[in-house]
Amino acid sequence: MNSFFLTPQEDLRIRFKRVQKMLAEAGSDAALISTDVNIYYLTGIVFSGFMYIPAEGNPLWFVQRPSGLIGEHIIYIRKPEEIPGMLKERNILLPEYLLLETDQITHNEFLRIESAFRPVRTGNMTALLRKARMIKTPWEIEQFRFSAAKHAEVYRIIPSLFRKGMSEIAFQVEIERVMRQHGSIGMFRTFGSNMNIFMGSLLSGKNADTPSPFDFALGGSGIHPCIPIGASNDLIREESTIMIDFAGNFTAYMTDMSRTYSFGKLPEIAYRAHRVSMDMHRRLMDETKPGTACSDIYNQTLETAGKSGFSANFMGYSQQAKFVGHGVGLDINEPPVLMARSHDMLQAGMVFAFEPKFVLPEIGSVGIENTYLVTDTGLEKLTIFEEEIISLKS
Repeated sequence: MNSFFLTPQEDLRIRFKRVQKMLAEAGSDAALISTDVNIYYLTGIVFSGFMYIPAEGNPLWFVQRPSGLIGEHIIYIRKPEEIPGMLKERNILLPEYLLLETDQITHNEFLRIESAFRPVRTGNMTALLRKARMIKTPWEIEQFRFSAAKHAEVYRIIPSLFRKGMSEIAFQVEIERVMRQHGSIGMFRTFGSNMNIFMGSLLSGKNADTPSPFDFALGGSGIHPCIPIGASNDLIREESTIMIDFAGNFTAYMTDMSRTYSFGKLPEIAYRAHRVSMDMHRRLMDETKPGTACSDIYNQTLETAGKSGFSANFMGYSQQAKFVGHGVGLDINEPPVLMARSHDMLQAGMVFAFEPKFVLPEIGSVGIENTYLVTDTGLEKLTIFEEEIISLKS
């Protein structure tokens, strides 16, 4: 494996100390985590089992699979009920206040752990970990930059993949193939239930206005009722837009980038709406810095959409999303969220996607999405690629 992708030990120490400090500030004695994303964040690998994090002292890994991991901190178990006894053998007091990933584990898993530990009190570790992961380390930021560069490489190739008579899904499959050839991991993580999608979304023409039950910016019918999101079997028609929104997961840290392509000359209204989206990004770059309220970004963007005359088309038409951006990282949808009811302020080290889009019935979706790093003085755009509508030749 390329050593570039291996998390440095010093980086892991920074993250662990950050989480341990939050744990102590919450008044908890310890946390027990078991989800892939959080185990990876704190260990640099994925294993089946549990990581025990005390408010003071060193962590312990209670591993079920894979075999072969070696270290004083690694203890193999068959089931979580063994953990309390193994802690007692090491003269470690069982926690009275134990934090668990209650937003992610099943009710049955929660009951098993609670029955085994019998804490006086339990709390939510998920929220604490997501807060810790909002601020990226310098090493994590370099992983984003690598993904962003690969992301742009693929988007440059997209026009060469298009053929007249293609369906949406056929075009998407060609893009997925090139993404994988360039090193895309493929499946990416989303946080929350009912958030299933594969690699990304391609929407053209009227399908861009198909509502979906999933909480993404735009919908689409998909190719089967069991996953009603994204590209359909419909042919891509002339005088329509093709919105391509794929996750750049060429490392564990994802960039999110949308670009608008056209098949044939579009009605002038499409170019006007697209320019509004580009102007929103320019304003974001000019005015945003650490301390900017996420709700202010949302409200200002909504106000601009209204002044432009496109408020009815903003973030959907038949169904409108109520956010304009979101944090990205190990999950495609991390905090902070740029929405009206957010209480978050931007901080240096945050990475987020900004995606003001417009849906024009029968024509399709226009607009762009970029991923930004919050620096000490403002924003750095990570996803560098052509932002005008790109014409596809048949």
